[in-house]
Amino acid sequence: MTPTFDMALIQRGARLRRSPYFDATLRAGCRAYTVYNHMFLPTRYDDLHAEYERLRTGVTVWDVSVERQVEITGPDAFEFTNLLTPRDLSKCAVGQGKYVLITADDGGIVNDPVLLRLGENHFWLALADSDVLLWAKGVALNSGLDVRLCEPDVSPMQVQGPKSKEVVRRLFGDGVAGLRYYFFAETDLDGIPVVVTRTGWSGEVGYEIYLRDGSRGVELWDRVMDAGADLGIAPTGPSDIRRIEAGILNYGIDMTLDTNPYEVGLGWQVDHGQEGDFIGREALARIAAEGPGRRLAGVEIAGGADGEAIGFVTSAVWSPRLQRNIGYAMVPTAFAESGTRLRVATPDGEREVVVVRKPFVDPDKEIPKS
Repeated sequence: MTPTFDMALIQRGARLRRSPYFDATLRAGCRAYTVYNHMFLPTRYDDLHAEYERLRTGVTVWDVSVERQVEITGPDAFEFTNLLTPRDLSKCAVGQGKYVLITADDGGIVNDPVLLRLGENHFWLALADSDVLLWAKGVALNSGLDVRLCEPDVSPMQVQGPKSKEVVRRLFGDGVAGLRYYFFAETDLDGIPVVVTRTGWSGEVGYEIYLRDGSRGVELWDRVMDAGADLGIAPTGPSDIRRIEAGILNYGIDMTLDTNPYEVGLGWQVDHGQEGDFIGREALARIAAEGPGRRLAGVEIAGGADGEAIGFVTSAVWSPRLQRNIGYAMVPTAFAESGTRLRVATPDGEREVVVVRKPFVDPDKEIPKS
């Protein structure tokens, strides 16, 4: 098949890295890439609404090698990792993952990785788009703790959608397919070393397969595609439509270093009562006591109007399932209550907005846990 995307259109060098699945994504007809964590991230193979429907009703594969890992090992790895995040990691067992925040001394969000605990003193942080390895090395320099930090040869792909469980069962057996939400297994696929997690960025049933040998990326990709061929498996980019419906935030867009957990509805991530110390503890305690001055609200966007600017929209999409425009807006706390009516400027003029509960779909996350 002739590649759909012409890489000659992009000036590239060694600093923009290709994933172990890159050749497979070109062969599959990827139509668009972006740059994320200094790598090419496939974003579209087909119409975005068609990709959304495949995710919602079937099974999709995403090259998310851009989720680079920070590996933390050494005698003090637990204490050090716990220092990076306000979430109490004593509640995270070996073989379990957690969605965590990494916070700065002022309470700002440095990143929101998925953390995997591979051993008592062995952790991976699967990262959103920012240089957390450099941040962690800076913290380690003056911590007095004995840790080793590196980026390992680990490259995840996501297998997402209601039929993903059958694909994973065919590849790895019932034990791996039956993993509980946010747990994982270290295994292999005919000698291809992987970690399989019951996680995803879709709000659907899903898994991530973390390849531990980058030389075998195309081989793993082909095995996954073959396992789901009769189920209509297809490569897609991550679905903004589905993640917004699910109330999932995108680091660098819906939250940044200039926002804190309480502003974006992630205050539950901060375990103030834990014994271990963490960066930003005093600032986050103060914010919790005073209350945030602004909040990220879920909004539905309708017809037109005008008025004074009080905030900004961070994400917005058309939801085919809900048949309306939905998104997130950062607004003063006084305007963040459900039912509040606001207005938003768009390229097509101003539109009326109403604040609604989020997640917009499946608020108790029963779908990905099923």
